[in-house]
Amino acid sequence: MNLDLKGKNALVGGSSKGIGRAVAVELALLGANITLVSRSPERLHEALAELDISQGQSHDFLVADFTDSEDVHKKVLGLVAGKPIHILINNTGGPPGGPIEEANISDFLQAYNNHLVCNHILTQAVLPGMKQAEYGRIINIISTSVKQPIGGLGVSNTTRGAVANWAKTMANELGKYGITVNNVLPGATMTGRLDEIAEARAAKGQGTKTEVYKNWIEEIPLGRIGQPNEVAAAVAFLASPAAAYISGINLPVDGGRTKSL
Repeated sequence: MNLDLKGKNALVGGSSKGIGRAVAVELALLGANITLVSRSPERLHEALAELDISQGQSHDFLVADFTDSEDVHKKVLGLVAGKPIHILINNTGGPPGGPIEEANISDFLQAYNNHLVCNHILTQAVLPGMKQAEYGRIINIISTSVKQPIGGLGVSNTTRGAVANWAKTMANELGKYGITVNNVLPGATMTGRLDEIAEARAAKGQGTKTEVYKNWIEEIPLGRIGQPNEVAAAVAFLASPAAAYISGINLPVDGGRTKSL
């Protein structure tokens, strides 16, 4: 199986922590050159130090704020002016939780900007390099909510569904160039984001934080919360030459929790 990413350049969003950071580590282990993206320079420096360089890779980072799409656009155009990007990992933190009936219009607009709009900006910027190199992998970290909406995450459910349909449309259009577009759908994964959701539910009287975690685990056939590196392994495979004939899919990495096929 060809998993070799030597000579490939990867741009990894939200990579100063959590799933994004784990993805960057995994891609580097396969030989890719990594550009980390986040708004926290301190965390980016820490993440950069974790990346493998044993295969002669060169890694760097961009400080960009996904709440400011113009800033993201400017930064990525500067990046691709100097090198092509072969692998794009669209990933950023999810919107605040809460029932959809209580959501403000501004919540939807901000979530669409952070996810759909920024995904599109990054994709448009890297496509010329992918087409020229005849190698392209666009992988979006979304959520299992595109298959089964998650209670209490109204804005997130709505936005993730829009991103999934954007990605499927993009996959249909880019297939003729040999560029694949896929979505990875993490289930409950041990990240700061999950901990924030657990604390919010506990604050709303849905049990203690420990009880919230226990309830989640009871819904997962494998009987545990996932780890970021387990999601990253799925992403790395889809980024590899071995996955050249896989495109337009939604891949849950959730321990079997999602009840739909």
